[in-house]
Amino acid sequence: QVQLMESGGGLVQAGGSLRLSCAPSGSVNSRNIMGWYRQSPGKKRELVAVISSDGAVDVSDSVKGRFTISRENANNTVWLQMNNLNPEDTARYYCAAAPTIVALNNGYGLWGQGTLVTVSS
Repeated sequence: QVQLMESGGGLVQAGGSLRLSCAPSGSVNSRNIMGWYRQSPGKKRELVAVISSDGAVDVSDSVKGRFTISRENANNTVWLQMNNLNPEDTARYYCAAAPTIVALNNGYGLWGQGTLVTVSS
């Protein structure tokens, strides 16, 4: 079964940067919307940023101007560049892929195991 593999999480000081990467372990539909969601303890999972195969982007207001999502359709790889991180960004970040944004928001499609991002003050 195809899995999404995330990497790039870790511990960083406030104001620092991290770059998350996500790639599938096998073949997936290149027309999928791909994106990043995050969940911190005691909170609901929330959308961070998603990108369609033609490059249309939707970014959460909480990270707009600090986070950038990008993808390479040939390998269905997606990245999340996170700059000017603050402690409120601390969460487990999940990569996901699905045919529609509705499917993603309802937890359907392919999901990775998540990578932990911790921002210290």
